[in-house]
Amino acid sequence: MRVVIVGAGKVGYSLAQYLTQEDHEVIVIEENEERRAIVQNTLDVMTISGNGASPRVLLDPEVRKAELMIAVTDMDEVNMIACMAAKQVGIKRTIARVRNQEYAEKDKIKFNEALGIDLTINPEMVTALEIKRILLTPSALDVEDFAGDRVRMIEVKMPSDSKLINTSLTQLTLPSHTLVAGILRNGRMLIPHGSDMLLPNDCAFFVGEVSAIKKIEDHFTVRKSKVERVLIIGAGRIGRHLAMILEKSDIAVKIIDKDMERCQELAESLDEGLVLCGEGTDIELLTEEGVGEADAVLCLTDDDKLNLLIALLAKHLGAPRTFVRVGRPDYISLMEKVGVDVVLSPRILTAGVILRYVRRSDVVSVSLLEGAKAEAMEIIIPPLSQVTHKKLKDAKLPRNSLIGTIVRDEEIIIPNGETVLKPGDRAIVFALPDTVPTVVRLFENKLESK
Repeated sequence: MRVVIVGAGKVGYSLAQYLTQEDHEVIVIEENEERRAIVQNTLDVMTISGNGASPRVLLDPEVRKAELMIAVTDMDEVNMIACMAAKQVGIKRTIARVRNQEYAEKDKIKFNEALGIDLTINPEMVTALEIKRILLTPSALDVEDFAGDRVRMIEVKMPSDSKLINTSLTQLTLPSHTLVAGILRNGRMLIPHGSDMLLPNDCAFFVGEVSAIKKIEDHFTVRKSKVERVLIIGAGRIGRHLAMILEKSDIAVKIIDKDMERCQELAESLDEGLVLCGEGTDIELLTEEGVGEADAVLCLTDDDKLNLLIALLAKHLGAPRTFVRVGRPDYISLMEKVGVDVVLSPRILTAGVILRYVRRSDVVSVSLLEGAKAEAMEIIIPPLSQVTHKKLKDAKLPRNSLIGTIVRDEEIIIPNGETVLKPGDRAIVFALPDTVPTVVRLFENKLESK
């Protein structure tokens, strides 16, 4: 597929990188010459200098051949106009990054459709919703739901006293309808097989039917009480979205930000949340506001290093759980090694949503795990793919991939080599990045791929 990306900022660069790895033809349009040159010199893509909404650029014969435009500049209006203009020159599908909630509300959907926008995405809202989901699962480092919330994947860190360690997976006693789908060990992701075992300090990815996964959550949850109080450092877009989301979930919220204008704006939007103007690194302020009594401290400023420092301070002052937002995904493993509990990249979360849209219609969702070290995909088995009506042992899946769960009508199946894939099955597939293109091709409907 030929994809045009308008904007070579952090999100645009990441998308171009992921899409080229999957053998898509990518054209990047960028006005800033320095940004354009970075993309041109580091990625195997075509670049065009200019405004993605200008007729001169859009009428370029190479651009007009594209099947999809993704507009991810820093300006909502530019992204929206670029999508509208793209439809006029014959580009069939468009995605716009839109941060202003006024454009994303339900009653604005018809307005966006009239402009020619097929999908709008707000990275900060996506991140806030992901934080909430993980926050409400106290034992988990990551949570992903599939098949209409009937299947769940959680990531947990293996303690040295767990009964699940040092035993081969074939001998492991897990709740029925669950499976170990991935293991992160010393910064390296493994797709496990029966002879593998979990070791202390591994991060294990369990997948299965929701009620069964909750039994695994209980095994790792030290504290049974639900999340009641959180402290947010940073009242930027993510912090504002999250504060309002958590308040609606009856969670007591305190927010600290050094910008008085931001604080006043957020205070007017909250019913009961407390907004404080101050430095997140102020130990006296953190202590006075009960940082050690909060169930979680969420470090959401735009400065990666500051977020790390605040998280480490919070841990030192007794915070049981810390979340950090990062702009650079390559910091994720480093932050986890020094004690941060959950690290989230808006860039990677946004890329996951867009990748699902870029791929064939039978790919329902895409989750990039651990800084894109692996992917979890929900795929509806088409009638004419290479794997349909085959036993898994004969499906020729790459070694570094596996099908963790199959949802067939009302039944949830943990498959084995004898399991036959049928049209309409929802398969939850885990794969390392180098195997993803092969996996996607295996599941393509033969009629679509021609």
